[in-house]
Amino acid sequence: MTKTGFTALARNVRACRLCEAALPAGPRPVFQMHPEARVLIAGQAPGRRVHESGVPFDDPSGERLRDWMGIGREAFYDPRRVAILPMGFCYPGTGKSGDLPPRPECAGAWRAQMLAFLPGVRLTLVIGQYALDWHLKDRQGDTLTDMVRNWKAFWPKLLPLPHPSPRNNIWLKKNPWFDRDVLPGLRARVGSLLRA
Repeated sequence: MTKTGFTALARNVRACRLCEAALPAGPRPVFQMHPEARVLIAGQAPGRRVHESGVPFDDPSGERLRDWMGIGREAFYDPRRVAILPMGFCYPGTGKSGDLPPRPECAGAWRAQMLAFLPGVRLTLVIGQYALDWHLKDRQGDTLTDMVRNWKAFWPKLLPLPHPSPRNNIWLKKNPWFDRDVLPGLRARVGSLLRA
């Protein structure tokens, strides 16, 4: 895991065209990482706005996620503190009820290699069902709500989260325990890790 190897891998991922034929907006891999990162955000896939800006979580979902974590943009976009690796690096397009799922080729080709270059990660925020299926394979079949409700079973190494999208406002209203029980622990842990 040399610096040269990390640089080469990041360059290769940014140049990836594996799913080009299936991407309506074309390939534009969006991620953020550095071997010193302490927190990993394992999300789904970039949305249209992120595809256009090239900045991960550069949308209302990112605003809510930063609030959940208790950090500002400066810390969030510092790759030496926070790595952001979605399950699919490119915007997959839009379906009938929102964005399409992340392209499966991406995780298969790159995820294990990239995670190997993040030895300092002490907390992984696992956001949404596709990320949960990858990072918590042995819990497949559990609902997202069940996994988030049982967050202490994974703590302090992993934290399952619902997607911070405004589309999940109904879920958040139905599950007030999330704000009351989960977020204080998340903010404290992130603050501790990023100060270290």
